[in-house]
Amino acid sequence: MTNQLLYESAVGSLRGEPFQRIFSAHPRAWGSVLCVTVGNTMTSNTSSGHDPAELGELERGILSIVWRLRAVTAEQVREEVDRPLKDSTIRTVLRRLEEKGYLAHSVDNRTFIYRPAESPQKVAVRAVQRIVDWFCEGSVEELLVGLLDSKVVSRAELERLTRKVAAAKKQEGGKA
Repeated sequence: MTNQLLYESAVGSLRGEPFQRIFSAHPRAWGSVLCVTVGNTMTSNTSSGHDPAELGELERGILSIVWRLRAVTAEQVREEVDRPLKDSTIRTVLRRLEEKGYLAHSVDNRTFIYRPAESPQKVAVRAVQRIVDWFCEGSVEELLVGLLDSKVVSRAELERLTRKVAAAKKQEGGKA
């Protein structure tokens, strides 16, 4: 394989004049340089089926920080956490949250940038679904009646939700 082909396949999008000049003038540079990562994005290969109820207090706190800031480094998380923790502890929790499907990361100049892989609403829906399955035998109606009876949801809030559901059904019917 020629040096130019090596250059094209290994560098690909880095077709700038400085790279061409270096590898044209020093074709043996390929013997020592195999790959340079300038930026990379990692997505979780874990399903988002993890039970949010199984998250620990520190995991929930760090997840809240990432949701609030949208894109963070481990150092930024460490500065935001409300107790002194080692950098290695923060990195371990971030890695575990990624393995569980809550976070994804990209790499920018060797620094991991963490972002939410799921919205807080999607995680909340999974948590509520677990509660409905466990405690209400799968009945959302039973959950809502319980929320009303215990005054967690007011009648006015329920009426507003009912109107939103009706409007959404009407809108869906218009699209069909």
